[in-house]
Amino acid sequence: MCGTLDLSALPLDCITLIISFTSPRDACRLSPVSTAFNSATESDAVWESFLPSQYQALIPSSLSFSSKKQLYLSLCENPLLIEAGRKSFWLNRVSGKKCYMLSSRDLSIIGSDPPEYRRWISTRGARLLSPPCHAGWV
Repeated sequence: MCGTLDLSALPLDCITLIISFTSPRDACRLSPVSTAFNSATESDAVWESFLPSQYQALIPSSLSFSSKKQLYLSLCENPLLIEAGRKSFWLNRVSGKKCYMLSSRDLSIIGSDPPEYRRWISTRGARLLSPPCHAGWV
């Protein structure tokens, strides 16, 4: 005879641990399953598991968040400028994977490395500092 298992009957810590091994999308989908699942998916322990290791070093001290979930969503929606504005960092909302945008100054283009072949200008509204303006061959 086979019985059924009510996952909601598990201790909240167990449910939280199980959900922390899923993805951010799965955590959101599990939230309406039961009040126990909702409590687990709102916990900082779950959302901290979706944040990259060393995330504290990326967050400016001037920013504060009421929960790890709020921090996660902020990192998905508001890219951070890092490394003196030469890179932008954010999280993919669905997978939680790290995403980076590199400044053109961090790229090395074959045949275009000598500075006399390019000049740098600042553009209003640019995400990173000093996008390139190709000066052409001299």
